[in-house]
Amino acid sequence: MGAQHRGDYRTVWFDHISEIDESAWNSLAEPLPTPILDWEWLRQMEVSGSIAPANGWTPCHLTVWSGSDLVAAAPLYIKSHSAGEFVYDYAWADVARQLGLRYYPKLVGMSPATPSVGYRFLIAPGTDEEEMTGLMLAEIERLCEHRRLSGCGFNFVDPAWKSRVEAGGYVAWRHQCYEWHNRGFGAFDDYLALFNKNQRRNIKRERRSVDERGVAFKALRGEEIPKSYFPIMYQFYDRTNAQFGPWAARFLTREFFLGLCERFRDRLVFMAAYEERRPDRPIGMSFMLTKGERLIGRYWGCTAEIDNLYFNTCYYRPIEWAIANGITSFDPGAGSPLKIRRGFEAIENFSLHRFADSRLQKVMARYIDEINSMEQQQIDAMNDALPFAKDRFFPRSEPDA
Repeated sequence: MGAQHRGDYRTVWFDHISEIDESAWNSLAEPLPTPILDWEWLRQMEVSGSIAPANGWTPCHLTVWSGSDLVAAAPLYIKSHSAGEFVYDYAWADVARQLGLRYYPKLVGMSPATPSVGYRFLIAPGTDEEEMTGLMLAEIERLCEHRRLSGCGFNFVDPAWKSRVEAGGYVAWRHQCYEWHNRGFGAFDDYLALFNKNQRRNIKRERRSVDERGVAFKALRGEEIPKSYFPIMYQFYDRTNAQFGPWAARFLTREFFLGLCERFRDRLVFMAAYEERRPDRPIGMSFMLTKGERLIGRYWGCTAEIDNLYFNTCYYRPIEWAIANGITSFDPGAGSPLKIRRGFEAIENFSLHRFADSRLQKVMARYIDEINSMEQQQIDAMNDALPFAKDRFFPRSEPDA
């Protein structure tokens, strides 16, 4: 589709984010509290071959210009499947099939294969956000009609952006994810004090068990991360995903990790685990993103099967680092309710959907309140199971075994 003029603005679609000026894009992304929409993060996914048409992701990025100035942008992808989104919309695909509709291809707005809250349109400060959002939604609807897409969805959206898009006719679908909150902890022991006696003792034992195996940990940030650790991290990532077979979101290539080494280190934290006899090579490692006061867990892997290595590498040691570095929230990524036992709270996130066919849109609108209510009940039940002391924020002082 060629450039379109809408009043004082010009909209242009790009097939590759590399075609868009890095500094112009990042001037829009920099104010966000998350790094998952940074130009280089998205670019590495494309240039590494991780996110590409061959894998079911066709980049189709929307930009809005005022003269020569980029004033708004949205990373978007035409999808031929739902894998790697972590919003499991297969039920809606089945409804479409029953209605005789084609569900794929569809348009998706998100940071690919990154189930972390924060997606939104990137809009320059001083621009009328309501007007710009409406203009961009209209252009997306035009693209869906032109490309015969079944509709558009935005995943893991920024909560502050949600209502603007709902006003444009999108339906909000509630999901559950996890988050750790720093309640002004001065040290890891302050965090432990939140827990009831039994779970506080269990966490101490899980931490002590890896110490007794001679495992040491080191947090590495930015330029502290050795270049040699990036291919190792890919190996860990690949090994972990291989365990999940067809259910794995195994999109990222070795080149993706190597590319981040050169141009994205300032957003990265690696938590490396070593055996005392081999301090030169990690036996396990977690890969995290950070920006401002936020930490986002993404990947992990290991070569040694050691009890509780996972909990220490992905939860306890990163939390310890977060407390020491003024992090206020830690998103550990998608995964099992084992996170609840380690003090991560269940929180809601939303995807937003608008289908081109009115019948499918009406079905979603008809049942979404019930679906969202059931999801909220699940979130509440998970939080009721948090192993915190009864008073949670001012726990009792109890002697531990």
